[in-house]
Amino acid sequence: MYDLLITNGKVIDGTGSPWYYGDIAIKDGKIARIGKLNNIEAREVIDVDHKVVSPGFIDMHTHSDLVILDEPLIEAKVRQGITTDLLGQDGIAAAPLPDNYVSPWRKNLAGLDGTPPIEWDWNTVQDYLDKIERNEPSYNIATLAPHGNIRMKVMGLENRPATSEEIKRMQEVLRRSLNEGAVGLSTGLIYPPCCFAEMDELEALCQVIAEYGVPLVIHQRSEGDEILESMQELIDMMKRCGAHLHFSHLKNCGKDNWHKTPDVLAKIDQARSDGLEVTFDQYPYTAGSTMLSAILPPWAHDGGTEKMLERLEDSQLRKRIVEEMANALKGWDSMSKWAGWNGIVITSVNSPENHSFVGKTIEQIGAMKGRHDYAELALDLILEEKNAVGMIDFVMDEESVKMILAHPSGTIGSDGLLGGEPHPRAYGSFPRILGKYVREENVLPLEDMIRRMTSQPARIIGLQDRGVLREGMAADIVVFDPDLIIDQATYESPRQFNRGIQRVIVNGQVIIDEERAYRKPAGHVFRRSHPTTVVNVNS
Repeated sequence: MYDLLITNGKVIDGTGSPWYYGDIAIKDGKIARIGKLNNIEAREVIDVDHKVVSPGFIDMHTHSDLVILDEPLIEAKVRQGITTDLLGQDGIAAAPLPDNYVSPWRKNLAGLDGTPPIEWDWNTVQDYLDKIERNEPSYNIATLAPHGNIRMKVMGLENRPATSEEIKRMQEVLRRSLNEGAVGLSTGLIYPPCCFAEMDELEALCQVIAEYGVPLVIHQRSEGDEILESMQELIDMMKRCGAHLHFSHLKNCGKDNWHKTPDVLAKIDQARSDGLEVTFDQYPYTAGSTMLSAILPPWAHDGGTEKMLERLEDSQLRKRIVEEMANALKGWDSMSKWAGWNGIVITSVNSPENHSFVGKTIEQIGAMKGRHDYAELALDLILEEKNAVGMIDFVMDEESVKMILAHPSGTIGSDGLLGGEPHPRAYGSFPRILGKYVREENVLPLEDMIRRMTSQPARIIGLQDRGVLREGMAADIVVFDPDLIIDQATYESPRQFNRGIQRVIVNGQVIIDEERAYRKPAGHVFRRSHPTTVVNVNS
C-alpha cells in the first residue's frame, strides 16, 4: 500500500518537457510510481482535478539562516511552493563562526538576517547544520560556505590584503566547510569583510571549488555603474580556475545603466560559448533589499560593526562618507545615489523609538522629523539602531526584469529578508513569476519556467534526487492552479500569502493543504559529500 496517491494531475515534470496527465504514488518519502494508476491502494488519496503538479521549488537565494533556527516552518517560504532553501548567501552568513567574533558578527548580520531569539552556539558548518537538523525543519535546507566567515576565521575583520599564508589557511577552512556539507562558496563584494579582499584571494578559493565541482555564488562588486567590467573580471578569473560562476540576484541598477541589460546577458552568452559554465538567480521585482548600512563606502566598515559605528560619530569621517555616498567611488556602487532618498524605504528596526519609521522612505522620515539632511538622517538611523536596520531600494526597471527572466541560464531566488515589514519578494516571488510573468505577460512558457525553479537549481547545487518528478526521486511536490496563481504581497502590505498554491509536499508529507499549514519534521538538511579527507583546522 502506498502512503499517498495524487490523481488527475496535469504533470509538469521539471525537465522542460510538455505537461501530461498522470497520477503519482508516493511511499516512504519517494515517488514510487507515475502514470495512469487505476485500482491501487493508498492511505491518502488527493484528487487534484487537473491542476498542475510540479516538483517543489528551490529558492536559490535566501536569508533564512537565523530564522530557520527559531521557526522550523517558515510559512512565507513554503506557501510559495518552496521546498528547499539555499542559505549561506552573499559571503556573510552563519557558519563557520569563531567564538571570539560572535558578538560583532551578530551585529553585522542584524540588518540582513534579523535578530531572532536563538542561541549562537555553533562554530563550524557541521555544527550549524546539526543545529538546524535538531530543530526539525519542515522543509529542506542546504547551505553555501560564505567567504566573509572564512576570512573572519583566519584574519578577523581587518581591511587589508591577506598574506599568502592566510590565503592558504582560508583554503583549508573552505575545504573543511565543503567536506562538512556546504554545496558551494558564496561571496558578496559589497559587504565587509568580503569587500576587503583582493582578487587573488578570491581566485585561490575558487581553485578549491574547482576541485569539488561546486559553484561560486557571487554578489558582484558592481550591479550598475561598472557592471560589465565587474562581470568580465569574474569571467576571466573563473576561466583560469575552471569553476562554475553563478551570479546572485542578477540585475542592472540605476536609470543611467538600464540600457546595458542586453550587454549584461551577452556577456553570459559569450562566456558560455567559450566553455565557462555561467548561471544566475533573479527575483521578479524592480526594487532590491538589504541592510541600510550597505549605503556606506567599504572603508567605513573596516574592523566590523563597532568600528563602523565609531566612524559615524566622527564629524570629519561622516562628512567624507556623505560626500562619497553622493558621488560614488570607482569600484563601488552608491545605492543611495541610484535610488535617491525617496527610493529607500526602511523595512526593519529594533528600537521601539524608531518603529514608526518602518515602511517610510528616508525623505518621509525627514518630513516627520523636520529635517532635510537626508544622508545625515540615514547615518543617524544606522547609529541609533546599531546597524540593525533593513531597507528596500528602488533601482531597477521592468523591461530589464523581463529580459533577464527570459534568459535560459537563469534560476529564481527570493532574496527575502524576513524581519519587520519586508520586501514583498519574501512572500511572493515564485507565485508572482507564475502569475504575472508566465500567465499574464507570456515571458516564458510554464514548462520552461518550472524547469528554472526545479531541475536547473537542483543540478547547480548538486541535489541529485530533487527537481524532477520521476520514479525513485524524492517526493517534493507542489500542486497549483495555473489560472489563479498570483502573489498578493505588496510594498505597502508585504506579509500576504499568495493565491493559487493548493498543496505543498515535502519528502512525501503534506505541509500545506489549501489554507492549512502543518509543522512537521519533514525537511532534510543536505550535506554534499566529497571523498576528500576532512582537513584538521582549529574550530
